[in-house]
Amino acid sequence: MVVERDIDDLPKNAANYTALTPLWFLERAAMVYPNRKSLIHGSVDYTWLQTYRRCRQLASALTKRSVTFGSTVAVIAPNVPAMYEAHFGIPMAGAVLNAVNVRLNADTIAFLLVHCSAAVVMVDQEFFPLAEEALEILENKSKGKSNRPLLIVIADKNCDPAPFQYALEKGAVEYENFLETGDPDFPWKPPQDEWQSIALGYTSGTTASPKGVVLHHRGAYLMALSNAVVWSMKEGAVYLWTLPMFHCNGWCFTWTLAAICGTNICLRQVTAKAVYSAIAHLGVTHFSAAPVVLNTIVNAPKEETILPLPRLVHVSTAGASPPPPVLAAMTERGFRVLHTYGLSETYGPSTLCTWKAEWDLLPTDVQARLNARQGVRYVSLEHLDVVNPTDMTSVPADGKTMGEIVFRGNVVMKGYLKNPKANEAAFAGGWYHSGDLAVKHPDGYIEIKDRSKDIIISGGENISSVEVENILYQHPAILEVSVVARPDEQWGESPCAFVTLKPDVKETDPQQLAEDIMKFSRSKMPKYWVPKSVFYGPLPKTATGKIQKHLLRAKAKEMGPVKKSRL
Repeated sequence: MVVERDIDDLPKNAANYTALTPLWFLERAAMVYPNRKSLIHGSVDYTWLQTYRRCRQLASALTKRSVTFGSTVAVIAPNVPAMYEAHFGIPMAGAVLNAVNVRLNADTIAFLLVHCSAAVVMVDQEFFPLAEEALEILENKSKGKSNRPLLIVIADKNCDPAPFQYALEKGAVEYENFLETGDPDFPWKPPQDEWQSIALGYTSGTTASPKGVVLHHRGAYLMALSNAVVWSMKEGAVYLWTLPMFHCNGWCFTWTLAAICGTNICLRQVTAKAVYSAIAHLGVTHFSAAPVVLNTIVNAPKEETILPLPRLVHVSTAGASPPPPVLAAMTERGFRVLHTYGLSETYGPSTLCTWKAEWDLLPTDVQARLNARQGVRYVSLEHLDVVNPTDMTSVPADGKTMGEIVFRGNVVMKGYLKNPKANEAAFAGGWYHSGDLAVKHPDGYIEIKDRSKDIIISGGENISSVEVENILYQHPAILEVSVVARPDEQWGESPCAFVTLKPDVKETDPQQLAEDIMKFSRSKMPKYWVPKSVFYGPLPKTATGKIQKHLLRAKAKEMGPVKKSRL
């Protein structure tokens, strides 16, 4: 074995080496732009100096309660100032942030709190009953033997005060009062080791107990800076929080905004009207959102829009493959969409569809189709490939051969908390396995065709539900669509489409419309791709706008198999 030698034997020392952490971004923002607005939430706003001092107060208050290294703090809240402060204040105390999805049920939250041994639960007033129920479940299951976490309630002046008063009556500590027990000049310490955990987030747990994704300071630092680089975010950008901060820590933009000394605009509830209003009145330059939110924006009633846009607005989208028609509609309205892709296990988006200048000359529909691909790796990700999962060989770059997307590098999670079996499977062969199936195009760009569990196998042929959906989105009556497998007596499985119609679509015979959709499909796709059944209604979604296909698959299965005689 060849020993790699350097030209010197110079050691690391305190002057030339320090652990990477995004926490220093906040200290710098407060020093460089102490009076610049850091955060705006309705009638409440803070400067970067105020935010830094408040985060140090939070760290100090937690430390006084012995919540420090080795502790976890759970936060159940939407996009409010306290959630942003938690991304700095909690790790400044040495503890780990667990930002909890507010759409989870009480049973699941109880599981998370036990699994991560949460020492503190910070909860927004609106979700206090949810936290209360979760804690009751926790206590009942432990038969009173578990240590009850410290419960802190976050008030919001923009909301009905009744839930907040109820929380106080139940003994919860008010967040602002808790901050006052801390020192705004608290001498926080960065981690000695950048491998130290900074955040914990849980997967959806659709088929089993949720898995706890552990992220480290080094990865958070690299991804925060990578976001700014790949998106060309300028210093002082104004970022609208349409993306929940509890989802992959807001794709690490929580820390990016401090790095670029920008301004955070909190949005408690995402509506098209609120997005257009913030762009027009608060100077928004960037926001991130799942494709379902983009769909809402482009299909908003005229009275809820403010067009033309006062400036070019940059949009980052991920979470599902965006339909090309939606991307084209966003472009027509003056938005520039950056399509990204990633997972909780890769700190959020870690690939992007880098726009090429030569694409500017192409027709809009061709541009949208190219931009719908997942693209190439982020600057902070060292390795990305599409491989045959059986032997880990790269698939040919022919745009046809499917394989699994795998990752390797500094922005891959530490692993799943207390789950060695899942870690062994996830890191098999020295790569992180995404479970997403994709092709690699001749230009090196990757394109997802489906989740391995979402592929429809009909008569032995694989059908990409994503490709069928992209075609169906071109139908003038369809607002949203999700295609899943339904049992089929003749073919084993066949495509089943769940459709949400556009608001302006006139009432018509459902069967007639279904036949029209099928006729449209037959003109656009291979015969065996055409959905054999179509159902209407709202689609179930996660808090980040992802359509919950597992629920639709279960529904399709309950309906029973498609009969042989059905066309």
